[in-house]
Amino acid sequence: MAHFPSNDGRPAWRALVLTLFPEMFPGPLDVSLLGQARAANIWSLDTLQIRDFGLGRHRQVDDTPAGGGAGMVLRADVLGPALDHAKTISPDSPHIYLSPRGTPLTQSLARDLSEGPGVTLLAGRFEGIDQRVIDDKGLKEISIGDYVLAGGELAAMVLIEACVRLLPGVLGGAESLASESFETGLLEYPQYTKPRDWEGLSIPDILLSGDHKKVAEWRRRQSEQLTADRRPDLLRTTRTSK
Repeated sequence: MAHFPSNDGRPAWRALVLTLFPEMFPGPLDVSLLGQARAANIWSLDTLQIRDFGLGRHRQVDDTPAGGGAGMVLRADVLGPALDHAKTISPDSPHIYLSPRGTPLTQSLARDLSEGPGVTLLAGRFEGIDQRVIDDKGLKEISIGDYVLAGGELAAMVLIEACVRLLPGVLGGAESLASESFETGLLEYPQYTKPRDWEGLSIPDILLSGDHKKVAEWRRRQSEQLTADRRPDLLRTTRTSK
């Protein structure tokens, strides 16, 4: 088991998720290094059941879209009180709504969020949520990709993992994080390990040369080539930002 250093009195990074399905959590967030880090109080996870703020005997949380259309929409008079209550639990965390139309989740954004006190995440369902909640509560919309899921719970888990793994002590040394995909604006270079020869394929000789400068140059070239082939948009973004 990995050894996690003391937090030196610092409060744990806190994730609070508003959801209709709290039983989905912690799920994969409680295994391996993330689970160990949570046990060590480097970060914490809480859920808030949206239906607790539902209306009437049946705790109604949704209704038909104004103007007509398919599906159901989560009500403003349910989500508003739920978010207000969340604010009392985690007053300093940004409130984020997981939405396909949101700002793309990037490594840079995950790092920014990891450096704060935590996040309060609203996991929507059905056709989405009443726009007035987004406007009134100042929700930041974040998307994990150009596709649609049945709900925001899995997206919330993705965002939490992307942030938690960046917390000090969770993955170890800063060097391993610095060489990852997207940290430098490039995709990560290919990795190899033993055995030296496998199925007729060998580790590139340069990686076994012991020449650290040449290894670094080879890795840089590989990263640039992979990025040009697979994500040329990243190269354009990197050049524009310089």
